[in-house]
Amino acid sequence: MKLFILLGGLNGFLFVALGAFGAHALKPRLEANGYLETFQTAVQYHMIHSIALIGVALLMNHLNATGLLTGAGWAFFIGIIIFSGSLYILSMTGLSFLGAITPIGGLAFLIGWTLIVVAAIQG
Repeated sequence: MKLFILLGGLNGFLFVALGAFGAHALKPRLEANGYLETFQTAVQYHMIHSIALIGVALLMNHLNATGLLTGAGWAFFIGIIIFSGSLYILSMTGLSFLGAITPIGGLAFLIGWTLIVVAAIQG
């Protein structure tokens, strides 16, 4: 439980820092290469799933399905790394092959949300 609070807090710090960095220091470069929206999408999903990590930790106190919730937490963390990470790198480098990796992170997010639903059903 504490691990997912820690990961959520650290990722919360990172999404704010990266969002501010992108909005200020990188904005001219990202606008010039057409990747500002891609960077913003990375920050948005990073934010949502950082909060979801903390939510998983809180749910562990209320549901008995801690194995499913642990899986959800890891899926969210892996999703942040793969989905948001690939979009951050793509926006800054233009390495287009990273666009093929991004959906794997999206799938990890979907798995995480599905595991929360199953955990809720199992109670």
